[in-house]
Amino acid sequence: MTENKFVLNWLEEMKALCQPDNVVWIDGSEEQLEALRAESVATGEMIKLNQEKLPGCYFHRTAVNDVARVEDRTFICTPTKEEAGPINNWMAPDEMYAKLNALYSGSMKGRTMYIIPYSMGPVGSPFSKIGIELTDSIYVVLNMAIMTRVGNKVLELIDGDDFTKCLHAKKDVNPDERYIVHFPQDNTIMSVNSAYGGNVLLGKKCFALRIASYLGKQEGWMAEHMLILGLENPQGEVKYIAAAFPSACGKTNLAMLIPPEYLKEKGYKVWTVGDDIAWLRIGADGRLYAINPEAGFFGVAPGTSEKTNFNALESTKKNTIFTNVAINNDDMTVWWEGLDKNPPENCTEWTGKQVNGKTYDQPLANPNSRFTAPAINCPCISSEFENPQGVPISAIVFGGRRAKTAPLVYQARDWNHGVFVGATMASETTAAAAGAVGVVRRDPMAMKPFVGYNMADYFGHWLEMGEKMDADKAPKIFHVNWFRKDDDGKFLWPGFGDNMRVLLWILDRCAGNAGAVESPIGLLPEDGAIDTTDLSISAEQLKELLSVDKDVWMEDVENQKEYFAQFGDRLPAEIKKQLETLENNLK
Repeated sequence: MTENKFVLNWLEEMKALCQPDNVVWIDGSEEQLEALRAESVATGEMIKLNQEKLPGCYFHRTAVNDVARVEDRTFICTPTKEEAGPINNWMAPDEMYAKLNALYSGSMKGRTMYIIPYSMGPVGSPFSKIGIELTDSIYVVLNMAIMTRVGNKVLELIDGDDFTKCLHAKKDVNPDERYIVHFPQDNTIMSVNSAYGGNVLLGKKCFALRIASYLGKQEGWMAEHMLILGLENPQGEVKYIAAAFPSACGKTNLAMLIPPEYLKEKGYKVWTVGDDIAWLRIGADGRLYAINPEAGFFGVAPGTSEKTNFNALESTKKNTIFTNVAINNDDMTVWWEGLDKNPPENCTEWTGKQVNGKTYDQPLANPNSRFTAPAINCPCISSEFENPQGVPISAIVFGGRRAKTAPLVYQARDWNHGVFVGATMASETTAAAAGAVGVVRRDPMAMKPFVGYNMADYFGHWLEMGEKMDADKAPKIFHVNWFRKDDDGKFLWPGFGDNMRVLLWILDRCAGNAGAVESPIGLLPEDGAIDTTDLSISAEQLKELLSVDKDVWMEDVENQKEYFAQFGDRLPAEIKKQLETLENNLK
């Protein structure tokens, strides 16, 4: 398949370590993938769904102890602990390699090792990076074939040893010996004892964020946990926005947003470039450009419906793999909480238990159940999706889920202030990460679980990127909060398609066409700047949505100080200065 000696030497080492009975190269052909689907059904690894209603769709069930990313078992192994920083779990590389090699030893006896060459980003794009994942799971092969560009065409592009080495073994799916480990200096990712997508599709968060964020720092670009959308106005002009949100803050919904009727009739449209990850580089013209390095969507199923995200649901109608949802036994289709109000009476819930009748105590689908769908299925996929040069970014948007603190939208005064706004993002935890749900936590740039090096240095990298851009061409930075509540605990903003009204103000600000007023935290929309036509929202509610409660913010400042204290002297002086400015403004 390849004559690259770096690839072949590494493969020989990994084969000697894992001792598979067979080795299969993934060439990317539909014929080979179809044979693997048939084999996975024969062995029970996957279940074939109703091919008339869901053509090309399959179901997979993980172990009950293996349903989410495991942040406490995820490590960044750098030569010193300081390089990994206080947020990442760290172990010395030699110590971790010894531990992992003992686990991998003979782990694929009686199994097949699949070799998956894959490109993150369009094949041959100057933005793109190449990885090779070795795995003993057909489920991983088939998911990687949806989420990345796989096969022979990728192998040909490997230059010397410039590829990310990825090793995954299911082993015993033992949670006590489960590790997802990154060696940034060695450009290596190793995952063992898991079969859940977030831990084993190593092109996903492991490569696209943890390793790529390190590569980006070394090479002068950025790997971010961001959606990319294009907003087309009635004149046919498209402007692009990159936005970072922690899990369960409506990121995929925003990426695939459908404008409200009033704006749709005017001719506004939204085009999806990416729903999860953006790689950003400064172009020859000094502007910031972004690609989505992925080729598919690995979306959370519960809560996805025709009403909440029509385009995401449409994306799952063919050639999709569903994980840990419920199966309707009557017609072999899938169901999850929030899909509709009619749970199937005769079904198999996500753990494999048969359910008859509508009385059951547990959710039928796991709260973190997933769909892996090709991006080309999405009705609003951008015509620029495969553009190797990326799309120019006008605005960067940060967001979180805050009941009282952040207003609906505000603008940072400049790039450095915007970096501070991103660095102080906070939100409530969700089922996408193992652990407690509903706890407010700091999640800078939505990258807390994903930065492959010291987060203080990551803030510094953001500041340096700002210095490299012409201030007039740099994206403007904003913060949004769709989740502001009134005193009765009710959401003040309708959300979903109506979030487009906020995006239009953001883009108007970028073009210099909308008014704003100064506040202690940044620039707020002036009265009447957000179009509320056809919206049942009172002037009082809008005022509350855009209000800044100084006492609540002063409490938040204390929390920010506590958070930043863990970085010690490594925290950039500019971040400290911005924090002081905020505190003085509030006083």
